[in-house]
This record gives sequence, structure tokens and C-alpha cells, in this order.
Amino acid sequence: MFKSNLTPRSRVITQAMLAMLLLGLFTLSACAQGKKEKKKVQGEVAVLETQFGKIVLQLYDADAPKHAANFRKLIREGFYDSTTFHRVIPNFMIQGGDPNSKDNDPNNDGIGGPGYTTPAEIKRIHKRGALAAARQGDQVNPKKASSGSQFYIVQNGPVTAEQLNRIESQMKMQGKPDFQFTEEQITVYTTIGGTPFLDGEYTVFGEVLSGMDVVDKIAQVQRGPRDRPLENVLILKTSIETMEIEE
Repeated sequence: MFKSNLTPRSRVITQAMLAMLLLGLFTLSACAQGKKEKKKVQGEVAVLETQFGKIVLQLYDADAPKHAANFRKLIREGFYDSTTFHRVIPNFMIQGGDPNSKDNDPNNDGIGGPGYTTPAEIKRIHKRGALAAARQGDQVNPKKASSGSQFYIVQNGPVTAEQLNRIESQMKMQGKPDFQFTEEQITVYTTIGGTPFLDGEYTVFGEVLSGMDVVDKIAQVQRGPRDRPLENVLILKTSIETMEIEE
């Protein structure tokens, strides 16, 4: 039989801690039971096939309907087939969708498109795996209209709270005195990752459902001038498919 070495005061503290632990477990259990599961529905997804594997994308029809519709249209037309990811930056993003990347001139990559732009639909944040539209800078594009075809996928991992604080300070110095990240942004960026400094500047119109390992592989390929891969990273084929997704 073991004799307890706890003093009366220590015994009281231990009992109190056990009570708090049990209360915490009960609260977590109640929250889990009260949390509603996201509804699964049959929906359309975009599939990009590369030599590294497939990237499956869910499109944000509710928050970026014009971008989602345009992306589907171009895929169904075969617009993206045989284009490349012409710009890749590890710990940042991979960019594609330029028809100029089909030719043998790397110097014209990044300036091509279908001949039109898409009005900005800036609502979603740039979490890791976000699908967003590229665009020209504010100097020539103050309304932040998106490129008609070029897109990028965010590859960056988690950022620290200190980094978020620095970004907030920079934004305030750049003429946005009331800029502040929301609790949702802080949680997402410090756990999942992303590129918070792009929020409010570019339209996010979808996210990666599967294939982030493919995105990571593409981001690590050897690069030359202008962050262009030394060997082409081809989008071999694109398609719109139906599968079960969260509503």
C-alpha cells in the first residue's frame, strides 16, 4: 500500500484541477455533439492533370460566380490544355493559365490571355491551397479586374503571429489605418498557412480539394529567370467532373 505524500493544501489543488479537467472534457464533448456536420452534395470540380499528378479544385460559385463560370468555360473549351505553370515560387505560389506558355518563347509568358478581363470578386482569403486570379497592378488596373485566364494556387505554409503583426503594421503604414486581421484569418494562417498579404487585392475563386502534394512538388522544381521552371511543367489535360463535395 502506497502512502500519499500530498499535503492537505496540495490535495485540494489536485482535486480542483481534476474537476476543471472533467468540466473541460464535458464542454468539449457537448460542443462536438452540437457542431453540425457539413452537408455533402454532388457538385462540379475542376481537374488539372500534370506530369506530377492531378490537382482537383472546388470552385466558389457563391462568392465568385463570374470567375467560377469563366474557369469552367475555358476548361470545357480546352483552353488550358498544353499550357504550363510558367511561374513557380516555393513557399509562395504556382502560376499558370497563360496561352503564350504553349510556344517556345519564355519571354512572352505571363502577358497572355483570352482577350478580356473578369470583374473583381474579392471576398475570400488566401489560405494554403486557395485558387486565385492573377491580374495587372493597380497603376493600370485600379478596379483590380482579373486576368481572363491566368490563375495561381497558394502553396505557402503556416505563418507566425509575429509575421501577421508585421503585415498589419505594413498595411497601416500603406494607407489602411484600420487594417486588422480577423480571428478567422489568424487561425487559418497560423495553422493551415497561406499568403495573408494578398487578401483584399486579388480574387480567390476556389480551393484545392486534393493534390496539394502535387502543388508542393511543382513549387520545388528548378527555376530560371523570372521564376520560370527550367523544364516545362505541363497542364496536360483539364476537365470538369462531378463528385461529392462539401456544400
